[in-house]
Amino acid sequence: MFWVKFSLIIIIVFVLITIVKFLLRKVFKIEKVKRSFFSYNHINELHRKVDRWVRSITTITLIILVVLVINDEDLIYLYSIGVVSLFALDYAVRVFFELKYSENPKQSILTVAEMILVLTAILIVFLVWIP
Repeated sequence: MFWVKFSLIIIIVFVLITIVKFLLRKVFKIEKVKRSFFSYNHINELHRKVDRWVRSITTITLIILVVLVINDEDLIYLYSIGVVSLFALDYAVRVFFELKYSENPKQSILTVAEMILVLTAILIVFLVWIP
């Protein structure tokens, strides 16, 4: 039953992100940028380096948080705060580089909208499934 609910939430979030991006593109007249499905899509070399550091710090932090949660289940809230903060940091880096260095700075509007929707979904999942 867990996987059915989890899959349903992922599908709903994906559809919601798609609809919101479509509407924002129409309202703000943002052209669609072709990107590969599973690629990092860095704006420039500096973005690639900063993103690598952020992902490394995220990995180390999440491993430490998982170990802490395994040892003490009462720290699950610390884990949820860590996940939300690290996702926000990743999106913030992407938004910064889209605003400063991108050929299409309006793309940052879509990234901010996606960040808000994904973080809201993560928070809802944590609030529903954590007692």
